[in-house]
Amino acid sequence: MDEIEDYSEKIHEQSNEHAHEILHHSESKDRWVMYVALSTAVIAVLAAITGLLAGNHADDAMLTQIHASDQWAFYQSKGIKAELLASTDHVLVVMGKQSDTVDNKKIAKYKQQQQDIMKKATEYQKESDTHVERHDVLARGVTLFQASIAIGAISIITRRRPLWFVSLGFAAVGLFFLIQELFF
Repeated sequence: MDEIEDYSEKIHEQSNEHAHEILHHSESKDRWVMYVALSTAVIAVLAAITGLLAGNHADDAMLTQIHASDQWAFYQSKGIKAELLASTDHVLVVMGKQSDTVDNKKIAKYKQQQQDIMKKATEYQKESDTHVERHDVLARGVTLFQASIAIGAISIITRRRPLWFVSLGFAAVGLFFLIQELFF
């Protein structure tokens, strides 16, 4: 993502430099370039905010996935303990020795603990999935903002106003994704 941010920053800087040149060396009819440069700066800020939020959700998704994995490992260890006790009891019965009822209580306890652990692991997994979904929505917004910045720069370089409107359209859709994530 750093490469993309560096690329969009370079495009933004180049378009601003070009905008300053046009403003100082051209007629007043090209003053729209100033508005393109200003809108591009605002879009760059929105892209940075959206990228930060997307990164936070990616980090949170990874952390909760690690918690879920830890819980599943704990679940497995309880299952192994229960099976080991059951196997030991079975061997004792086959050998003609009496099975210890304490082991049966421990087995039941381990099985109950497994159910509780499974609930926690499932909750962590759902939370991780939610963070991944939120990250995906915000990542779409970042992509659209970056495309908007690039198209805005192209509109300045080629002096084509309709491209600026296309740029604003991309930014509007990116803003939709940002707002969707923040308020819904």
